[in-house]
Amino acid sequence: MTQSSDKPIRQWKRVLLKLSGQAFSGPRKQGIDTDTVNGIAQDIKSARESGVDVAVVIGAGNIIRGESASDGGMDRTTADHMGMLGTVINSLALQDALEKIGVQTRVQTAINMSQVAEPFIRRRAMRHLEKGRVVILAAGTGNPYFTTDTAAALRALEIRAEVVLKATNVDGVYTSDPNKNQDAVKFDEIEFMEAINRNLGIMDLTAFTLCMENDLPIVVFDITARGNIGRAARGETIGTLVRGKNS
Repeated sequence: MTQSSDKPIRQWKRVLLKLSGQAFSGPRKQGIDTDTVNGIAQDIKSARESGVDVAVVIGAGNIIRGESASDGGMDRTTADHMGMLGTVINSLALQDALEKIGVQTRVQTAINMSQVAEPFIRRRAMRHLEKGRVVILAAGTGNPYFTTDTAAALRALEIRAEVVLKATNVDGVYTSDPNKNQDAVKFDEIEFMEAINRNLGIMDLTAFTLCMENDLPIVVFDITARGNIGRAARGETIGTLVRGKNS
């Protein structure tokens, strides 16, 4: 197990923030809780004001999970397309919350819907980031059978983000589920291969492998504590850093 490192705090210049749709539901457990989204927006604003470029990918678990709907008998491709549309709803909610507090924001989608958002164009997304705008990347990869975790890893590589910040409801990666096992031990840092060998399930395997093969680190942290998004984006020691052997 890798314990706390003596390395200097990392200073990220550009981050990809991965939010679960469930994070938007707050105490309601489903749908969109406005107060919760407003709090997340304030945290993103704090990160942006510290000079970090911020792109965001949001899931849709608060609205619909494509895989769960498929398990219930729905056609998987149809269910996944519904999930992609759910991510657009969440993205527009976050855009609204950000712009109300003065943060310039653009939503780009992997599915063409020009009346509500821009199409995802890599160079345009990077230009928005260079101008200090927050870019919300919606509709996953635009393809069924891929999770928003995979979309986050893919978009992070495309826009040259230095890290994926994966916001969860626990404060890092543990040897087992800390909600079920009080003896679970938290990692401060862990290498990709060790995480795979331990079957820790940090992200889906496609996304995780994409990060590992491209030496793209992941920071797993607790989103329920206000201010953590800003701390993670600024490279402060928080949560668990998942990294390559030599990074």
